[in-house]
Amino acid sequence: MEEPRPTIDLTSFAGQRVTVMGLGCFGGGAAAVRFLVEQGAAVRVSDQRSAEDLREAIAELNDLPDIDWQTGGHHWSHFSDADFVVVNPAVPPHHPIIQRLESANVPLSSEMNLFWSLNPGRVIAVTGSNGKSTTTALIHAIIEASGQRCWLGGNIGRSLLPHIDEISVEDWVVLELSSFQLHMLDRIKANPDIAVVTNFAPNHLDWHETLADYRLAKQTILRWQTADDWCVLNGDDADIDAWPRSANTTSTYKSQPNDVVSKHQAVQAWLDDSGTAHILRRNQQADISELPIADWCTLRGRHNLTNALQSMSAALLAGATEDAIRDGLGQFEALPHRLQLVGDCDGRKFYNDSISTTPESTIAALDSFDEPVVILAGGYNKRVDLSGMSSHIADRAKAAALLGQTANALQAAIAARNTGLPTANCLDFDRAFEWAIEQSSPGDVILLSPGCASYDWFESFVDRGDRFCNMVEDLHG
Repeated sequence: MEEPRPTIDLTSFAGQRVTVMGLGCFGGGAAAVRFLVEQGAAVRVSDQRSAEDLREAIAELNDLPDIDWQTGGHHWSHFSDADFVVVNPAVPPHHPIIQRLESANVPLSSEMNLFWSLNPGRVIAVTGSNGKSTTTALIHAIIEASGQRCWLGGNIGRSLLPHIDEISVEDWVVLELSSFQLHMLDRIKANPDIAVVTNFAPNHLDWHETLADYRLAKQTILRWQTADDWCVLNGDDADIDAWPRSANTTSTYKSQPNDVVSKHQAVQAWLDDSGTAHILRRNQQADISELPIADWCTLRGRHNLTNALQSMSAALLAGATEDAIRDGLGQFEALPHRLQLVGDCDGRKFYNDSISTTPESTIAALDSFDEPVVILAGGYNKRVDLSGMSSHIADRAKAAALLGQTANALQAAIAARNTGLPTANCLDFDRAFEWAIEQSSPGDVILLSPGCASYDWFESFVDRGDRFCNMVEDLHG
C-alpha cells in the first residue's frame, strides 16, 4: 500500500515557512507568493533565472514585506527548512530537488493545488492535448450568458487565488488544466463536478518522459470523480474512451456515431454536415435538441465546432439554456494566439496561432483555410512525432518557413513527400517572417502555427505570438 503523502495545514498559513519553486511566466507563481505572504507565511522564492531576468516580477511584488529572493539556480539550502514547497508546473517530477524533497517527506503543493483545496465553488475542469483553452473559455462564456456567476482560471493564464474569498458555493469555476497541473492535483484527489477531455495525443514527453506517464497525468481529471459527477469526453478518441471513470458520461462526436448509446454513456452529442448539434439521451429514441451551433459560432475551422460542441455539452450540465448557448457562442471572439486574425495587409491575412505546440493543432489550423497558406512552423523539440504534421504541410501549404530545433527534421520530412513545396530553414524569426511574405501573394494567408513549443527561441508561446503580432503591426505602419 502506498504511504500517505505529508499534508499541509490549510487552516492557517501564518508563520509557516514556504518556498515557492519557480515563479513561471504566466502569473501563477507570483499569485501564490502574494497570497501566502498576505496570509502571514514566511515566503522564500527560488528561481533559476537571475535577479535581472526577474526584475519585473520582483518589482510587482515589491509592496510585500520580507520575501527572501534566491535567484540564479535552485539549491537545497532554499528548501531544507520549508514547511512545504509550492512547485511551479514547469518543474518536472524527476528534478533532483523534487526527488530529494520527496525523500525528506516535505509536503509539495502548487498554485492550483492551493486554490483547489480552498475553493468553495463548483468546478468544471478542462484538459486535452489540443483545444482546451478555447473550450474552457467557451464554457465560461456560455455559463455567464446564462446569468450564473462564473469564474475563469487555471492554465489559461489567470490565477484565481486572489479571488478565493469572493467565490461562493453557488458559483461555477471553469479551469483549464495542463498535464503538469493534473500531475500535482492527483496528490489531493481533485474531483471536478464536471470534467471535459478534448482529445489525447503524445505531448510533453520531455517533461513526462513516457507516453504512459503523460496519459496517467491526464487521467487524473477523471480518477477521483464519483457517480454524482459528470464527464464530457471526445467519443471519437479511442484512447480517451477506454479511460477508467466512475462519473456519468456525455460523449461527443464529429459526426453521427453508428452505435447506440452504450451503458457507459448517459448522453451522446454529435454534429451533422451542416454544423447542427444533436443530443440524444439514453433510453430516448428521439433527439431532445437540435442546435445550429455552426450558425452561432464565430470561430473559424471545423475543429472549433467540436470545441463548441463539448463546451455546449458541459454548459448544459451546468444549467445553461439554449438561449445562453446561442448568446455565448455568438459573442465569443478568438482568444489571443489561437487562430487569431491579427492583420490584413496588401491583400494578405495574418493569423496568429502561436498556441499550437502540437502537430495536431497545426493540422487543424491548416484545415481551417480554403485560401493558399504560407506557414511558419517548427520550434523546440518535445520528442513527439512530427511526421503527420510534415505530410500535412507538404500537401496543404503553399510554402513553409521552418523554425528552431525541429526545422531540419521538418524540412527533410517535407522534402521526402516530393510535392515540390518551397521551404526555408530560417535562422531567426525575422527572416522567417520576411521569407513568408516573399513567398505569398494577394489573397494568401500567412499563418504562424508552429506545432512545437517555443522555448528554443522565445520565453513562451505568448512571447512568440506577440512578436508575430508586432511584426504584422510594423508591416501596416
